[in-house]
Amino acid sequence: MPRSMTGQGQARQTGPLGLINVEIRTVNNRGLKLSTRLNEPLARLESRVEGFLRSRLHRGSVQCQARLQGPDQASRYHINQEVLGSYYRQIDQLHSELYAAAPIDLTRLAQLPGVISENDDAPADDAALWQWLQQVLDQAIDNLNEMRDHEGAAMSDTLKEDLATVDEHLQAIVPRVPVVIEAYRDRLQTKVESYLAEKGLEIAKVDILREVQLFADRSDISEEATRLQAHLRAFAQHLAAEGSNGRKLDFVIQEMFRETNTIGSKASDSEISAHVVEIKCALERMRELAQNIE
Repeated sequence: MPRSMTGQGQARQTGPLGLINVEIRTVNNRGLKLSTRLNEPLARLESRVEGFLRSRLHRGSVQCQARLQGPDQASRYHINQEVLGSYYRQIDQLHSELYAAAPIDLTRLAQLPGVISENDDAPADDAALWQWLQQVLDQAIDNLNEMRDHEGAAMSDTLKEDLATVDEHLQAIVPRVPVVIEAYRDRLQTKVESYLAEKGLEIAKVDILREVQLFADRSDISEEATRLQAHLRAFAQHLAAEGSNGRKLDFVIQEMFRETNTIGSKASDSEISAHVVEIKCALERMRELAQNIE
């Protein structure tokens, strides 16, 4: 089943260090082109991210954005209750000794040195952080591929329809060739006999047959039709193969164009030319789709 190169996937996961958010966008490209944007906590893992993307994605222009958001601000700080209690007891004792009646304001006590401190969590080592990020990247790529597979299935149906169209018009061309040669012989014989009758001359029928044979050789498309049929079968096989390769499909379409052009150049019949035009239109639609397959 073919897979489209166009899609979007995302994933997020919460952990002890906060939240990792990954978003991946892809569009068609002849090769694999990567663009990564990682915020400062993840920047040192950029080479690993690119290597992982290359292992999972094989063609297309890929934009990957990953961000690590730390815990909320409130969770970054804690109140040292022992220090706060010590301040409170000392002030309360002074109240008793000085006979002061003013209430003790805990908010002001919290501003004293040592009451509130920032958590000094050691930063995660690269191995642990990468293991976590890799899980989120994997989920984002799975989400991306789900969308691309869905679009690829629709593209496959369209390609099969155009493939059937090409085959239908080819089957209409092949039996038409002998009819064209026969009509050419009749026209040639009629014109030659009419001209010779006016001039009072005669010509051997073998000469007419020789000219007809030359025309038949120039108009023979049996080899081109056979090769085009083989290309149609090859295209269907590549399309049905697991992990179909867009490059192979594109190459086969180029070969089908080559045989179709040769058939068109050999054709001396308006009906065959009309079928050739329809085949080229179908092949052009197929080429546009194939260029968007991974």
